[in-house]
Amino acid sequence: MANLELTNKPWYYGAIIGVLLAGGIFWGMQRLVFEDLQKDIVNSTAELEKLKEKVRQGKMAENRLPQFREEAQRLETELQRLLRILPTARQTDELIKKVKSLTERAAFRLLTFQPGAFTKRDFLSEWPITVNMEGSYHELALFFDRLSRFSRIINVDSMTVNALAGKRGGFSISTSFIMKTFIYGSVQQPGGAQ
Repeated sequence: MANLELTNKPWYYGAIIGVLLAGGIFWGMQRLVFEDLQKDIVNSTAELEKLKEKVRQGKMAENRLPQFREEAQRLETELQRLLRILPTARQTDELIKKVKSLTERAAFRLLTFQPGAFTKRDFLSEWPITVNMEGSYHELALFFDRLSRFSRIINVDSMTVNALAGKRGGFSISTSFIMKTFIYGSVQQPGGAQ
C-alpha cells in the first residue's frame, strides 16, 4: 500500500480522504444492509396493499351478504318447486296413491299399474309405467285432464282404447297406455343395476 503520510500536506488532503472513506463506508452499508431492507419494505408494502384489497373485497361481500342469503332462499324455493316437477327419487308409493285416487274419483277400475325399467337419458331417467283400466269415454277424458294437473311431469304414450262387450259394471271401455314420468339424475335399479 502506498505511503499515506499526511504530515506537511494541506488540510484538504485529509478532508478528501475522509470524504472518500465516508463515501466508501456509506456505499458499503447501502449495498450490504440497506438494500435488503429496502427490498423487504417494497415487498411488505406490496403485500400490505394486497391484504387491504382483500379486506375491501371482504367488506363488500359482507355488505352484500343479506342479498346473497335472500337469493339463496329464492333459489332453494325454486329448487323445491322443480323437484316436484322432476323429482330425484322414484316416489312409487306416492304416484300409485295419486293414480289410484284419480281412478276412484273418475269411476275407473284400475286393473294394472306396472312400473317398468328405467331408461337413462342425458340428465334424467325415463320411467315407463304400464296402466290398464276400465271405465267410460267421458271418465277417461276427466282422468287425463286431472293427470295433466299433477305437479310432476307425466306423459301418456302408446294408448289403446277398446269397447267392452256388455258394459261390465257400468264400464264401457277398456284402455291401456304407458305413463312416462321422469327422475332427475340416474336411478339405482333393484339389484344394483343402473
